[in-house]
Parts: sequence; structure tokens; C-alpha cells
Amino acid sequence: MVLIISSSILLFMICILVVYIVLLKRQMKNMANEIKQTRDTSYNRQLQISLMDKDLEHLAVELNGNLDYQKHLKLAGEQKELLLRQSVSDIAHDLRTPLTVIKGNLQMIEQNDRLSEQDRKHLAICLDKANVLKNMVDDFFEMSVLESDSRQVELEKLDVTNLLAQFIVDHETLIRQNHFVPDIRLSEKSIYVLADEQMLLRMLSNLLNNVMKYAKNSFGIRMQQMEWKGKNVCQITFGNALCPEVHLDVIHLFDRTYRGNRAREGSGAGLGLYIVKLLAQKQNAEVFAVQKDEDLIIGMRFPIIDNKKEI
Repeated sequence: MVLIISSSILLFMICILVVYIVLLKRQMKNMANEIKQTRDTSYNRQLQISLMDKDLEHLAVELNGNLDYQKHLKLAGEQKELLLRQSVSDIAHDLRTPLTVIKGNLQMIEQNDRLSEQDRKHLAICLDKANVLKNMVDDFFEMSVLESDSRQVELEKLDVTNLLAQFIVDHETLIRQNHFVPDIRLSEKSIYVLADEQMLLRMLSNLLNNVMKYAKNSFGIRMQQMEWKGKNVCQITFGNALCPEVHLDVIHLFDRTYRGNRAREGSGAGLGLYIVKLLAQKQNAEVFAVQKDEDLIIGMRFPIIDNKKEI
């Protein structure tokens, strides 16, 4: 009889232990999910436990303390980033006016017929550097505006084939003045995407400037409809052969202030491709870069919409 009672008690204790272990594992799983949601969404969360266990309670308290500390670090980092962006915007804005005055005065001096040949050479150098500096300031200002503006961009239905063709015509003089021979291949039919026309033109302009900066004497522009990751996309690429002295890290090509050759002078702040990436993100598009031997290909992909679809 005693043996029977002892076995029943043992079985009861084993059942309690099993139930406790199941509850403990469930609680640990819930805590893991809570931590994951905190990381993926926000730090404004606290871990809650339903199992009364002192050790588990102590663990939850320590984890919540860690979450509070991470929230503090995250908020402090965001505040510093916001202040940095505002500072860049303010500095760029303050520099634009004096630069405009300097450039205007230099252009007025240029009209003086009594300047010597040597003076004109020095003046041309000053004008060139003033233009470089103005472009850098404009890029910094645009970057700060794009980074801080979280408003949803109003996209419209655009015929990218016509837009790209017109863009090439508009820049034909610039291309020929720089003695480049472009190889252009566009789609034979109209391709429609949702985009902002001015933003898309800005992206094309930056890619054109980049390719003319690094190309030897020719470059290619390609446009095609293709399937990418299960979606129909319009892909536009600018490709060129690189000069031997140019060394690029394709992975970081779209990073802020990245420059392929930091020893180059007068090459700008390295914001052109970073701005392209920011503009693409605001239009639900993506950018990419690949290097094949000495050829660099930089492009963008926009999801294609049905030509008959009304927006």
C-alpha cells in the first residue's frame, strides 16, 4: 500500500514538473518573440511574464533594463543624426548666397576687355572652382532635404521610353562637347512606370554626370523590360569602361560621400550616386552597380505598370 502511494506521488510530481517545463518553455518562447518584435518595431515595449518564478522574474527585469538602455541609445543616436542633418542643411543654405555673389562678380570681371591673358587664365580657374564648390553645396543641401523629408511622394504614370529619349536629346550638346560617343539602345515600345518625373530626371542626370566623369571616351545607355525577382521591371543602365587609375568598391558605390579615387582633385563631394539611391527609395525603385572586368554598369529598376491601368 505504501509502495502504491509513493508511486502515485512520484507520478504526480513528474506531471507537475512536465507541466512546469512546458510552461517555462512557452514563457521563454514568448519572451524571445517579444524581444524580436522590440528589435524589429520599436523599443517602446516591456517584457511581460505570466509564470510566477523568481529567477524568471529577475531575468525579465534585467532584460527590460537592457531594452530601456537600448531605447535611450537609439533615441540619442536619432537625435544626433537629426542635428547633423539640420547642421548640414543650414551650412549649405548659408553658403549658397555668398557663393552666388562670388560667381556673379567673377563673371562680371570676365567681361572686362582690359584683362591680360594671364589674368583670364587665373579667372577661369577661379570660376571653375566656384562652380565645383557651388555644385557640392547644392548636393549637400539636396541630400539633407531628401534625408529629412519623410512625406510620401506623389507618383504618376510616366512613359519612361519617351522621357529617356527626350533626356538624351536635351543632353546631346553636353555629351558631344566632352567628346563622348554614346551607344544608346532603348526599348522599341513605350514602358510605363509610377515615378516622379523631376526625381527621375535628376537620377538620370546624376548617372550621366557620373559616367562622363569616369568613362574613357565612350559609354552606353540601355533600357529594357525584364523580369526581376518575379516582377516585371524597367531597367535603365549606364555603362562605361573605367580608366586604369580609377579603383572602385562597387559595394559602397552608393554610400554617402563615397569617391572612387580620393586623390582626385575637384571631383565633388561624392554625393551624386547617394542622391540617386535616396530618390529611388522614395519612388519604390532600386539601384544597383556591377563591375565586369574594366566595365562599370550602374542602373535602376522601376516596377512596370499596365499601359491600360488608370492612375
